[in-house]
Amino acid sequence: MSFVVIIPARFSSSRFPGKPLATIQGKPMIVRVMKIALMSHAEQVIIATDHIGILNIIKKEKTLAEVILTSTDHQSGTERLEEVVKKYQFSDNQIIINLQCDEPLISSDMLNQVANNLLTMNDISVSTLAARIVSLEELYNSNVVKVVVNIKNHALYFSRSLIPWCKNYSLFVNENQYVDNIFLRHIGVYAYRVSFIHRYVNWKITSLEKIESLEQLRILWYGEKIYVSVINNNGIYINVDTPEELNQVNEFLEK
Repeated sequence: MSFVVIIPARFSSSRFPGKPLATIQGKPMIVRVMKIALMSHAEQVIIATDHIGILNIIKKEKTLAEVILTSTDHQSGTERLEEVVKKYQFSDNQIIINLQCDEPLISSDMLNQVANNLLTMNDISVSTLAARIVSLEELYNSNVVKVVVNIKNHALYFSRSLIPWCKNYSLFVNENQYVDNIFLRHIGVYAYRVSFIHRYVNWKITSLEKIESLEQLRILWYGEKIYVSVINNNGIYINVDTPEELNQVNEFLEK
């Protein structure tokens, strides 16, 4: 299995400026995510950033990962990837994993899994991951992106809102009980081929994508399939969109 991991690391963020450099267990979050990627089966790991400070920190780590400075004008992580794959002249069939830098609890096994799903399923354009939601706090949190899937685990929709709607969520979501694959939180990692990235950046931005602030909705709007693999996370998964979630990750890792 051959794949390349690219980690887009944008410095500016409306909810959490400088997020890639936020500290987790004494190290910048981007460094933690990079080292997880290096433990996977990836043949190459590249950090694509728009900030010289991030570039310098990665270089100081002296790992096998590469880091390049990219444009500050990109509207999404996928658009930043387009710049990278052009610079490296990757072939159209090359599998790329787009790993968000705010996923410090991702594992190398998850990266291998999302790449393998794309490799073995010929009818999908994109492979991604999700975890079961087991608390009402997660369900009501707009920073937690929810995804609904069909019987084939193809994504039907992603939203920051509560989906699917339920008259009484507490009957289905709590610390001890949940309905399999109904209430899911999306995990910010994607696998796709370079040819797909080229198609994606030529599509116009959609209204749904703007409303939800979710770039993956562009994929569904244009009729392409996203396969969602549900990980066994025992109800524990935190990505970092706010300083409060950063504190949660640090507290979890200290246990």
